[in-house]
Amino acid sequence: MDETKRKAKAVVVGGSIAGISCAHALIAAGWDVVVLEKARSPSTGNATGAGLGINPLSQKLIQSWLNQPQALELNTLPLTIDHDLATDWDKKTTRTLTRDENFNFRAAHWADLHRLLYNALPKGVVLWGHFYLSFCASDAKSVKVSAKVLESGDTIDIEGDLLVAADGCHSSIRKTLLPDLKLRYSGYCAWRGVLDFSENENSETILQLKKAFPELGKCNYFILGVGTHSIVHELCNKRMNWVWFVNQPEPDLEENSVTKKVSRDMIEEMYEAAEKVWFSEFVKLMRETKEPFLNAIYDSEPPEQVVWDNVVLIGDAAHPVSPHGARSTNMSILDAAVLGKCLEKWGFENLNSALEEYQSIRLPVNAEQVLFSRRLGRMKQGLVLPDREPFDPRTASEEDCVKLQLRNIPFFSEIPSILM
Repeated sequence: MDETKRKAKAVVVGGSIAGISCAHALIAAGWDVVVLEKARSPSTGNATGAGLGINPLSQKLIQSWLNQPQALELNTLPLTIDHDLATDWDKKTTRTLTRDENFNFRAAHWADLHRLLYNALPKGVVLWGHFYLSFCASDAKSVKVSAKVLESGDTIDIEGDLLVAADGCHSSIRKTLLPDLKLRYSGYCAWRGVLDFSENENSETILQLKKAFPELGKCNYFILGVGTHSIVHELCNKRMNWVWFVNQPEPDLEENSVTKKVSRDMIEEMYEAAEKVWFSEFVKLMRETKEPFLNAIYDSEPPEQVVWDNVVLIGDAAHPVSPHGARSTNMSILDAAVLGKCLEKWGFENLNSALEEYQSIRLPVNAEQVLFSRRLGRMKQGLVLPDREPFDPRTASEEDCVKLQLRNIPFFSEIPSILM
């Protein structure tokens, strides 16, 4: 076939939100796309998992990819307020540290957002149950990806013009390209959970929680204690998302995982520890949540490059980031959109120029956001910073408290010119 007539083809490794977003953006740019995902089937959307904050630009991009743009609004709740509180457990009191009433995020459950994006793709784009093995770029114009089909045990090869690594913070492709770039443990873990209260929305626990946090349903609450902090906000369909960050030594984890299997004894110990730190409404929310899990928090030093000939890293594969800037999902979505627009602008015949522009746009932004999120997490956990004393919510000045706002993150509301 004439090289100028055929569609260019991208192989995306990783079918999480970064990979699915990339598929949308590249298809919109006129590319054929195949996504390889080791999970055997799409998420079932169960109640356990993570809540996400989607910023205004990500909302706009997602809506452009959906067959029914209003579906995003129907499956999310507004987060118009970013509110940081200090709590004094002994005195059973709270006070406002800082409050941003023009936040304009939306709250989504990870599985809900993934389902929306996946269902809007053409059939057959995602190959479920395909475990990435290796890649070979024989020259700058083609790449061959090998994968194991988990159902049959067969190994298959897929050839393309571009390989996109969207395989998460433990990216196998990044390890091949940047073997010396290691994940960095933050010094703390997060207990996480989502309580489904759809069948008991007038329970005493929910009523008391909403009395303590009257703006649930539109507010993202950060509650800071001494050397710890937690998060609570409501999700669509009567679910409550909560997170509690705990300073601790790095846990033993299974290979290529950031979560740890927890026993009932570990969960009970977590409840007992929480009762010494948090007020009863929050502890009851924890206790009624099925299957809370422990998430170790990692990031990495920002890499100096994310492009090699016709291989590119996006999402957490490119920039593992701690969660405190609400950036991981938003960075992934924006990576995908910018990559798609660069490929559309330059055309298949100028792939190197497209990837160079992508890297020049996203590399400096992502680096600053990773480092800001790291700093913000250490502030909220009361950990040492090189240029200041540990943050103490009991004595913090108004100026210090304002630094807790998420809108302080570099490039918070900037829209890359290529997307305009």
